[in-house]
Amino acid sequence: MTAPPASTDAARPTALWGVSFASLGVFLISWALCWGNAYVVNDDLPNTCGAAQRQHFPPEVTCRSADGTLTGTNPGWLDVLFFASLVVFVLFAGMSAALASVRRT
Repeated sequence: MTAPPASTDAARPTALWGVSFASLGVFLISWALCWGNAYVVNDDLPNTCGAAQRQHFPPEVTCRSADGTLTGTNPGWLDVLFFASLVVFVLFAGMSAALASVRRT
């Protein structure tokens, strides 16, 4: 008769942790791109625009012209990537932490 396998699964990182940390990396990169667009590329935008708008999450500096067009906005795909990677990180980190706590008991 063979001995049961050792219970080392709880200490071993799983694919859930990998996806969680990968999405955290994507979130931080997309945040850095949004920040760079707002505070490096569009740094002088409030000086040349009378109706400058600032948004802090994700960082964005925009100028609304008289006809309603916006200048200096983040690309739509970057905003989607920013929020989607944040949601994936929170969900997968929560699932990984819950799974790790269940395996330890």
